[in-house]
Amino acid sequence: MMWAHLPDQRFDLLSRVMHDHALIGGSKLRDVVETVRFCDTQTIELRERADRPARQATLCLRFGQATIRQPQNLREEGLPDGVRLSWVEVVEPDAPDGVEPLHWLLLTTHALSSATDAWQIVAWYKQRWMIEQFFRVMKTQGFKIEDSQLQLAPRLEKLVAIAAKAAAIVLQLVQDRSGGDPHPASLAVSPHEINTLAALESRFKGKTKLQSNPHPKASLAWAAWIIAKLGGWNGYASSKPPGPITFFNGLKYCADGWALRDRYMPQSFGGEMFHWIICFWSRTKSSDQRAEPSRWPGSVRACLQVRLRKGVSRAQHRR
Repeated sequence: MMWAHLPDQRFDLLSRVMHDHALIGGSKLRDVVETVRFCDTQTIELRERADRPARQATLCLRFGQATIRQPQNLREEGLPDGVRLSWVEVVEPDAPDGVEPLHWLLLTTHALSSATDAWQIVAWYKQRWMIEQFFRVMKTQGFKIEDSQLQLAPRLEKLVAIAAKAAAIVLQLVQDRSGGDPHPASLAVSPHEINTLAALESRFKGKTKLQSNPHPKASLAWAAWIIAKLGGWNGYASSKPPGPITFFNGLKYCADGWALRDRYMPQSFGGEMFHWIICFWSRTKSSDQRAEPSRWPGSVRACLQVRLRKGVSRAQHRR
């Protein structure tokens, strides 16, 4: 029973109720919730997701407390008979036609004394989708943190920290891909990386306005558009917007190039954003694997061969 196992007072839990809970006294949580009147109404912004566009939702709110009874099938000893928790319910009474109404019933260990406190719980829960995307990038479909060959906890902690930094950059690009917020690219990329992206942008300029980058140069949305194209996004308005895995693939494409340049042109400046991707890739392998080019990924070896041929050609031309 996770509610009875908080490490200390600095920790709190927040979870959505998927199945009804039995309460001390014999009643059910949802039955108790139905007896409480709604006390406030607010309109909130729902971020764009893969399965829905961004929209506004006008919600009615009510909140209270309940003592959740210990499940009868638990074998663990020493648990209390029940845990006192706060609950918050929000309901969308007038959803647009064809849209599933929003309805969340939340449980939390946070103490709630006002509607303002309850709305804060709703605001925190709204971040759930982005948190899930964060772990998606960290795990199987992104950095594959679970495949690490590291065995010592301190090294694994450093690896997770590096991956978390890189995953946060990916999510910054996801959140700014539409250009709704006028953030500068410098929030996630260095000046040298901005220059690199500007050079790469010419590869993706189409013959029509619809196939050109629609965002102001050096904005974060502008950088996101280029990196998404590098990750395989076709750029058509009819297509789904690029997701975290597309941005991950685009960043990895750039990271391979930066890794090669920093290795064979050490006096040039590296890229801060791509540096985190490179660090993660290098730390997931043993030192022997990093040092042996024959064991590098095929895409890196092929890119290296092209770069070396171009470097030799330029040197001969200067002579």
